[in-house]
Amino acid sequence: MRNPTDEALAEWRRFRSDRDRELGQEHGWLTLTSLHWLTADPAPVEHVPGLWSGSEAKAVLSASVEDGLTLAAAGTPVDGTVTATLADEESLLWVRFGGSDGGQVVVELARRGGRYAIRTHDAASPVFTGFRGVPTFEFRPDLVVDARFDAYPRPVDVPIRTASPAVDGVHRTVGELALRLPGAEKEYRLQLSADGPDRLELTFHDPTNNQSTAGWRKVAFAAPQPGTSAVTVDFNRAVNYPSAFTPYGTCPMPVGSNIIGVPVEAGEKLPEAPPADR
Repeated sequence: MRNPTDEALAEWRRFRSDRDRELGQEHGWLTLTSLHWLTADPAPVEHVPGLWSGSEAKAVLSASVEDGLTLAAAGTPVDGTVTATLADEESLLWVRFGGSDGGQVVVELARRGGRYAIRTHDAASPVFTGFRGVPTFEFRPDLVVDARFDAYPRPVDVPIRTASPAVDGVHRTVGELALRLPGAEKEYRLQLSADGPDRLELTFHDPTNNQSTAGWRKVAFAAPQPGTSAVTVDFNRAVNYPSAFTPYGTCPMPVGSNIIGVPVEAGEKLPEAPPADR
């Protein structure tokens, strides 16, 4: 008969397998190779065919068939001018080009802080081709922590920084997490956001940052049952934001007060450098 620790370890291993598989998907975060903010006037973008521009209303791409761009969803060549409109924080895999099949590079359109940008996803990126999984700490049963969620009457928007100096962020705080970690002399109160209808998310700093882990991490967990406040936070499931893998992310940083004062030696570590950079 398996004991609870065995079951938790097996579940964690399944979680890690799913996480690495998701990161390794075609044209995912590991394939990001550039970020370009669009200007109001049509202009060329380095290493990307066509002329690009963006205003508050829309993004515009002008290209000819000879440029080799095709619409990612429809697969039809871009011949003339196409436009797209996104809400803030939305993204769209818009066009593709390059390689033997014309699809090596996918151009993602994004809107951040009211501005349009394009990011290239290149299947030949060494970060992607050299990916063998994210390094992690060993499973720590003691860092599966019982805690309390104190919900706010209504969400509060808190200004935050992001991984990109050009983008300001907002953390929509839905309540606070009260927890005590092994080795900590005090209880921490940390701001949480919603991660869908039935889950909560903690973005946090701790002393391992920029040493064995990335600059910050996040962990998601189930919201409490109706009429209760009890939650369980499994720090073994702490993961990196995309900005830990690429300099072209616009990921949110933690709220200034979300600092855990003891090392959280669980979950994902710093990603390994691609083979070409070693």
